[in-house]
Amino acid sequence: MNNSVPLILASKSKPRRDVLFSAGICPTIRVSNVDEPAALEREAAAMGVAVSDLSVEQRVMILATAKAEAVHQAYRNVAATAAAAHGNRIIGYPLKAVAESSEHSDNAENTGDSASLEHPRITLRADEVQSSSDVNTRDFSGITIPTVTESIADFVDGKPSLTRAEVGPLILGCDSMFLLDGECYGKPHSVEVARERLRAMRGATGELWTGHCLIDFATGRIARGASRATLHFCEYSDTDIERYIATGEPLEVAGSFTLEGFGGAFIDSIEGDPHGIIGLSLPLARRLAAELGVEWTDLWNVTRADQEPDVEHDSRTGAAKPLPPKENVHQPGDGWIDCDCGRKHWGTNGASGVLLARRSEQTGEVTHVVMQHRAVWSAEGGTWGIPGGATADGESPIEGALRESYEEANITPEDIDVVGSYCEDHGPWAYTTVFAFEKPGHRVEPKANDDESMEIEWVPIEEVPNRKLLTAMRTDWPNFAARLAQMAEK
Repeated sequence: MNNSVPLILASKSKPRRDVLFSAGICPTIRVSNVDEPAALEREAAAMGVAVSDLSVEQRVMILATAKAEAVHQAYRNVAATAAAAHGNRIIGYPLKAVAESSEHSDNAENTGDSASLEHPRITLRADEVQSSSDVNTRDFSGITIPTVTESIADFVDGKPSLTRAEVGPLILGCDSMFLLDGECYGKPHSVEVARERLRAMRGATGELWTGHCLIDFATGRIARGASRATLHFCEYSDTDIERYIATGEPLEVAGSFTLEGFGGAFIDSIEGDPHGIIGLSLPLARRLAAELGVEWTDLWNVTRADQEPDVEHDSRTGAAKPLPPKENVHQPGDGWIDCDCGRKHWGTNGASGVLLARRSEQTGEVTHVVMQHRAVWSAEGGTWGIPGGATADGESPIEGALRESYEEANITPEDIDVVGSYCEDHGPWAYTTVFAFEKPGHRVEPKANDDESMEIEWVPIEEVPNRKLLTAMRTDWPNFAARLAQMAEK
């Protein structure tokens, strides 16, 4: 399923993601961060009406469209910055140096590196826990690494990327609201509001509406639609309400209930699309994809084995390291690769990150770089490196680095200029460091956008070597610092 059309879900909703995953689609998650009340106010004003005059169908369609369009614009920013990349791409081949070194060694004790080069390539499940020794970056310090230099423009030409896809990725935005007695209800957010609504819903009948907006990134074409289901609630008790609220489930879901969770037992019957109640209608999404000329089965990128893993979790942690937060979800490109270097690396398509530098307005010299203090549960957790991660299906390494660095560190692609890259190529896996400067007149305000980082900082250039660096960063930093200084002079 490597040739599947990528799907980007403009939502952090786990139920929506789970609906897709169960249906054979593992989406890339990109939160839209849309100001929903502002979006409704803006659209109502454009229509010459008040928000209260908008029907529930209009509201969910406005918000679903706003979410999809916001993520579409974010990906356009990534693609534009990647397409404007200039300078050189340097590729280093450390395993070639190791192989050449081992060939000249007659000492059997020094053949370990040679043996590791014969290690088979195996793609492991993303949720399989690796030992710390397996995932620590290999130290290639002291080795003269052969390199090749080429223009970034030459490398980009003809390679997989967002801008060259003839179809996709598809971007899906959704929004749900519950209609009861003529009133539209979204998420209650508070215990008091949830209690009031649940009391009003007792023994009543309401409608759950979910708006869908699907955008084809390659063509810009849009398809929209809304699903509707009628729900009949039982006569649950006040005790039921209080215990249900205590679970926390009804506070952050449209209408204060869920079909697939604790609240499902209080729904006596349903008329209409049950998936729409969960927040994403599979039949409607299939019809919208067809409107854009995409077969639903072309989106499948999950196997039955992925859906029914036989991997143990806590019992296999081994080292005393925390597990990743349960909120972390598997995305396309996530997974461990058992590399030819003898270590396990993250990213079935490789991985990449952004080394963003700030220059003095007076001298043009590099003064700071953005550094990531890595979460303790990650490989070499607690060390400092650059924000980045696995390259998703259909992305170029530069596009993946730009997407990941925004998601992890709030590095906004429209504010930076890509000026070069360094790729450490291990054969079956590679890591690309993307060099970038802030654009003149632009300022990037980095921050930890997710739980991948303990902190994100602009670190003075002279302080970088004093940090506890990721192994690869410690090895590469002298060359990286010299290259940044050289590029800053141009």
